[in-house]
Amino acid sequence: MPGTPTLESRLVVRERPARAHVMHQRWEQLLFLHWRWDAAEIQQTLPPGLFVDTFQGEAWLAIVPFLMRGIRPRFYPPVPGISNFLELNVRTYVHDAQGRPGVWFYSLDCNQPLAVWTARAFFHLPYQHARMQAAMSDNEIDYTCHRRGEAHEARFRYRITAESHPAQPGSLEFFLAERYLLFSQSPRGIRCGQVHHTPYPLADVKLETWNLEPLLQAGFADPQRPPDHIIGSPGVDVRVYPLTA
Repeated sequence: MPGTPTLESRLVVRERPARAHVMHQRWEQLLFLHWRWDAAEIQQTLPPGLFVDTFQGEAWLAIVPFLMRGIRPRFYPPVPGISNFLELNVRTYVHDAQGRPGVWFYSLDCNQPLAVWTARAFFHLPYQHARMQAAMSDNEIDYTCHRRGEAHEARFRYRITAESHPAQPGSLEFFLAERYLLFSQSPRGIRCGQVHHTPYPLADVKLETWNLEPLLQAGFADPQRPPDHIIGSPGVDVRVYPLTA
């Protein structure tokens, strides 16, 4: 497959870019639910120029709900009522012909209209308007997402344990979590965006409730099994960089 990523190329994208970033974000209470998936099926959903990324021959689909905090442009402070919101994405893992590994998003639900507009307009990402809540009690998160125009709500109840660890390079956890590039389809073709943060502190998750609705909305069939891999993270501070070719 053209440009299949090496471990070196996966490590290189973790380095902080020399160019200026455009935005600060904090991602908190991330839940990563992953299913093994047929690589050929995933490939059929990708635009020309992108290729399914696999770990030991297997492709993966994920549902990732989390909290966005302190979102702000560079040089500006957070704005009450705008800078904190929720996001839930459905994603898979890809690379381009240059061997750059990244994420392809099928959808990104969000409960902040300005964030939806900004991401669609400037990053060409498939953001969706949704009603969302994340009630927290005794470190347990009760997370709900109801996308505009859809009949059913998705719900996730989970607790991220206190002890955390970084992913070991070359491991499945590293393949799934350590992603610093995203690809999007723009009128000018495939574009690449980059983020920078310290490696995720990963932690076990006590998962009480989970839902397949986001996968079904993305057009995938019910896998008829629980997630094949579950991991969480308390969060990271993130710098966001502008799109490039």
